[in-house]
Amino acid sequence: MPRPEVLERIKTAESEADDIVQEAEEDRDERIEEARREAEEIRTDAERAADEYEKERLAEAREEIEEEREELLEEGQEARKKLVAAAEENADEAVEYAISQFEEAVHAQT
Repeated sequence: MPRPEVLERIKTAESEADDIVQEAEEDRDERIEEARREAEEIRTDAERAADEYEKERLAEAREEIEEEREELLEEGQEARKKLVAAAEENADEAVEYAISQFEEAVHAQT
């Protein structure tokens, strides 16, 4: 093969090699960019899921607190009713005792 043809083939091969390298670099850059986009998408989805989970847990906690509050109020009302009933039962005895003490004090003075 004549020398100019060999040189031309070498230049062509080098040019093709440069094109292949450039294509490979572009492909690499595209893949890196796609991976970054996917990573950002995953991060965004994870944040969204975490926010949703937080809202759900907060709502559940509020509901639990409200249920406990209602139970405590009911227990308090029941206790109050029992105290009132007991006080009403003892009211007659307390009045009689107070009157008898008053009468004794009055009689003791006379």
